[in-house]
Amino acid sequence: MRTAVLALALLPALAGLAIAADVPPQSAKSKTEVETLGSRWTKHFSEAATPEKRAAAFRSFMADNPEPTRVQIRHMDADGVEADLIWPARLHHPLGRRGILYVHGGGFHGGSPRTHRLLAGSLAKAASSDVLLIDYRLVPEGRYPAQIDDIRTAYRWMLENGYESGNIVVAGDGTGANLALEAVLRQKAAGRQLPAAFVAISPVSDLSASGASMQANAATDPVISKAVIDALAKPYLGATAPQDPAVSPLFADLSGLPPMLLQVSGSEALLDDSLRLADKARQAGVDVTLEVWPGLIHGWQLFPHLLEDADKSNQRIAEFAMRHFADSPQQ
Repeated sequence: MRTAVLALALLPALAGLAIAADVPPQSAKSKTEVETLGSRWTKHFSEAATPEKRAAAFRSFMADNPEPTRVQIRHMDADGVEADLIWPARLHHPLGRRGILYVHGGGFHGGSPRTHRLLAGSLAKAASSDVLLIDYRLVPEGRYPAQIDDIRTAYRWMLENGYESGNIVVAGDGTGANLALEAVLRQKAAGRQLPAAFVAISPVSDLSASGASMQANAATDPVISKAVIDALAKPYLGATAPQDPAVSPLFADLSGLPPMLLQVSGSEALLDDSLRLADKARQAGVDVTLEVWPGLIHGWQLFPHLLEDADKSNQRIAEFAMRHFADSPQQ
């Protein structure tokens, strides 16, 4: 009910957006799966009171995820940025033709290729694409803008190693989506080649956490809250203001960006980060597709082995990527 009320309150912001009307309704099975996962998450993170403890809790929670199957994985050094290159384990797959540059989330302090390898593997198979899953610098060793610099380095490495910009899609989740979008914005500002498309999974687009859903969805989001965003962002930002467009893409000039897909749950505290970002991008002339999924939790795409809706949403991400690759794979 709270989500329905929130959606009604945000209808003016949704006007004119290309909202995906074919997002499937949540099944009874999905509700049970999400409740089970959400309860596990809440219990596991109950003592994670600091960003460091939260990063450790995320690492241990994700250790239960299985490794992806039917893919090949090669450790890469992308001009100093460590990464996993993941591709479908099919003899006919042309390595180096199409690539997804994936930037993992984890609140600036956590996350790694290990935490996101299952998601990356599912995208590689579904999109018939390579996925470069990068291990960028984390707080506290690396602070803004080190993470964004690493993403741009990895993107340049892809361009210099056989991938054409029209066959690269940049993607990220949570804070990873924030960093990935900031990297694309810097590419644009520098007049450099942009990727074919961009995918933002529940992006943290506003580090000041001013979205209405921070309060409206507080009771339905076991993962993210305003307090969590504030605690994670402060060490990353240093002296940079959270409203600065260089760290919060919601406040940036979004004109000239490639087509964008946003996926978010209607129950998330970050819902408004996606709604406002989608609306602003549309007003700037960007081709935006917004998917609001009912009843899910932040980061549900990471659990395709546990959630049926993770498989469904990841397939849609892959289909979006394939539609925008210049050299689209055969269906």
